[in-house]
Amino acid sequence: MTAQQAAEKLKEKFGQLISEPQLFRDETTVWLNDAGQIAAVCQYAKTELGFDYLQDITSVDNHPNTPRWEVVYQLYSLQHHCAIRIKTAINESISELPTVTGVWRTANWHEREIFDMMGIRFRDHPDLRRIIMWEGYPYHPLRKDFPLAGLPTEQPDVAFAEPAPMEGGPFVTNPGVKTAKEREPRAKGET
Repeated sequence: MTAQQAAEKLKEKFGQLISEPQLFRDETTVWLNDAGQIAAVCQYAKTELGFDYLQDITSVDNHPNTPRWEVVYQLYSLQHHCAIRIKTAINESISELPTVTGVWRTANWHEREIFDMMGIRFRDHPDLRRIIMWEGYPYHPLRKDFPLAGLPTEQPDVAFAEPAPMEGGPFVTNPGVKTAKEREPRAKGET
């Protein structure tokens, strides 16, 4: 079975919930139109189509657009040697998906990271708590509305209470200046 055939079988099984397969650079992607069905779609992909390896789950913040978030599931079949990507979108007002930890146990850490960094919750997750930031941290640092220079926190003695230094960050630097300090956003008056 190829990834294209697997995508067609998903469309056949779930009908209008699954988009037509999109092929780009030899990678097959389908969109799930009802994010609440992601666990059922993933269960079918694993048990019936042989996608037994969850490579990754990640999220994309489309702020200020609606729906705000895309959640991307990258699946691989060790039997068929092919990969398929399943994408779904959720609004900021919902910001919750069913967990797929019942399908792949490794989803646990992926979902915890997405919760920690983006604030997307996973319903029925067995241990949904922060995995990178400390408990009680009030922000989600990978959201597009989170400032590059960071935000101060009210918790003393936890990491740092001042905004994190951005010196040397590849996503904020200007290669046209001589020193790393001149490249950081605060040197240009940005936050």
